Amino acid sequence: MKNKIVQNRPEEIMQYPEINPKEQDAVECVNEIFRSPLTGSYTWDYTVVEDRIKKLYELGKRLNWNVEFDLDWSQEFPKDKPMINQEIFKFPEENLPGIEDLTEAQRIEMDRHRVSWQLSQFLHGEQGALLVASQLVSCAPTFNAKMYAASQTFDEARHVEGFNKFLKEKIGFQYPATDGLKSLMDKILTDERWDLKFIGMQIIIEGLALAAFNNMKIILNDGLLKQLLHYVIRDEARHVTFGVNYLEDYLKTLSKSQIEDRAQFAFEACVVMRDRLITGDVISRFLDISKEEATEITANSGQGEHFKNMLFTKIIPNLTRIGLITDKVKPKYDKLGVLSYQEMEDNFNVDWAEISKPYETQEEIEREIGFN
Repeated sequence: MKNKIVQNRPEEIMQYPEINPKEQDAVECVNEIFRSPLTGSYTWDYTVVEDRIKKLYELGKRLNWNVEFDLDWSQEFPKDKPMINQEIFKFPEENLPGIEDLTEAQRIEMDRHRVSWQLSQFLHGEQGALLVASQLVSCAPTFNAKMYAASQTFDEARHVEGFNKFLKEKIGFQYPATDGLKSLMDKILTDERWDLKFIGMQIIIEGLALAAFNNMKIILNDGLLKQLLHYVIRDEARHVTFGVNYLEDYLKTLSKSQIEDRAQFAFEACVVMRDRLITGDVISRFLDISKEEATEITANSGQGEHFKNMLFTKIIPNLTRIGLITDKVKPKYDKLGVLSYQEMEDNFNVDWAEISKPYETQEEIEREIGFN
């Protein structure tokens, strides 16, 4: 196996090569090196506290699912049908010049690129979550938190496996990570403060991912992908709950200036992530328009504004609960137009019956969504 060291992530679409993974010499690992001043801690008392974190850990052990065996990968979605339900999701480019000139085949190809771009961001974000969760095993200060972080690390590995398998076997290519997502992961992974890792990953990235996963699950026609997303959502709900429960008590021990520092970090992370799932990459590839122009059109469309704001339905209530919507940063969220979500239910008072139930079948998931 060959290793290729790069200074930053690849910036072009990656086509999956036709290689036999058993042929080790044909496999090239593309690595980007980062260094982290991680401060770890032992917990010599091994105290198991019967709290919500312990309960989440037990759920994580019980509710494991297997990417290879619990989803039917023999399913093939029709190549001449759109994977996105266009009656539910109205594309922002429908009124742009040139869209009427696209053939049906080109529209289907554009649909596949749109799905690939979205899943690629999910894939890269889940790798970031995998790396951060593994760091939390070392630096979380309590035994329960270390144990849960270990179980989350396995969850994140499963998510990376699932999205990678779908992109490779059902789509055939992947997009690079956006600048915003990559820069935020860099910040979280290389910061020495363990609680910023919790805030950045458990509250911001995973909270926004929960909203994005739920949105995509609803607009899809592909049953296999809906099932994959549904299973990931079930896992991510536990992860966000872990972060909210753990941080609420810890942040109360910090000084006012330390809290403001973390509140500002959370706001900046929200701004970055607000735009990371809005892109002109796909539109500019199929229409005679620049990526920057396409991104602006998408972001300012009614669909784009709704989507960006929808992403905060999980974040704002949770940040409020843990004390990071301070008087100093509150006006900044107000300018984003998302402060109204403060009144929504947070993830602290979790529905334990809901997250404890067995994983649903593909048929049950589709019935729950309301269409096939």
